[in-house]
Amino acid sequence: MTGTEKTLIIVPTYNEKENLPLLLSQVLQVVPQVEVLVVDDNSPDGTGALADELAARDGRIHVLHRPGKQGLGRAYAAGFKWAIEHGYDLVFEMDCDFSHRPEHLPEFLEAIQDADLVLGSRYIKGGGTQGWGLSRKIISGGGNFYARTVLGLPYKDLTGGFKCFRRKVLEALDLDNLLSFGYCFQIELTCRTHRKGFRIREIPILFPDRTRGQSKMSGKIFKEAFFTVWKLRGLK
Repeated sequence: MTGTEKTLIIVPTYNEKENLPLLLSQVLQVVPQVEVLVVDDNSPDGTGALADELAARDGRIHVLHRPGKQGLGRAYAAGFKWAIEHGYDLVFEMDCDFSHRPEHLPEFLEAIQDADLVLGSRYIKGGGTQGWGLSRKIISGGGNFYARTVLGLPYKDLTGGFKCFRRKVLEALDLDNLLSFGYCFQIELTCRTHRKGFRIREIPILFPDRTRGQSKMSGKIFKEAFFTVWKLRGLK
């Protein structure tokens, strides 16, 4: 793990007031050399104001406020642009609900040394899920198989959102012209990265269900993904 590459973890939030201080505390304890950008979509529960308070106490924490809820993909795209503008070398995606465990972060930082994008995978040896019902397992596993088949990609976990990018990948992705900002956003980023010839590596992660707050998933998101995958097939 290198200490010379400027690293940013992007954490999108919408009504995550319970989780945010706990997550940031654990992240900065596990990898004290990184910085965190909280991208808050004007959370009604005061998450944004809390993020500002935490940032005032710790210079490693930054906050980007957005006017309202516009989708996880748009939050990440805004965070990516902020990271590029501020000169970060490595940029993470990480959920605020503890489904992405902070203890995996050092493994990502090690793996990125010989990769351009590292995917946290639930579906390779050593990875897995905790607390998932049968229907969720079927939807997730089936969605990954479907996307892999349609797009001809070799990666086992295309829908996961625990990732680490090199800056040059984000600069090459044309963030203003993405096709999807919902469930398919994660598939699209990996697909575009693969098609541009960057090195992609998967590492195993354990993915527990959230214990606080509410899931943001919906049937509309899955429908969008079903049709958008075919549009992604034509990407170069």
